[in-house]
Amino acid sequence: MGSFSIWHWLIVLVIVMLVFGTKKLRNVGSDLGGAVKGFKDGMKDGSADKTSEKSPEPQQVTGQTIDVESRREQTKT
Repeated sequence: MGSFSIWHWLIVLVIVMLVFGTKKLRNVGSDLGGAVKGFKDGMKDGSADKTSEKSPEPQQVTGQTIDVESRREQTKT
């Protein structure tokens, strides 16, 4: 009992069509196609977001040093 022949697959297809009906199989096909399309669109949007989220431009350094620790201590009291 090696691989299935074309007749085996045709019999399985006929049984599936009898059990589920052609309308339900069509709905499953369209739902699957919509899911694949949505997945592709999501992947395209995700890659577009990554290219637009490049690192921000560096800020200009003015030579001032701000001591954050001391400012926090002063505002706590």
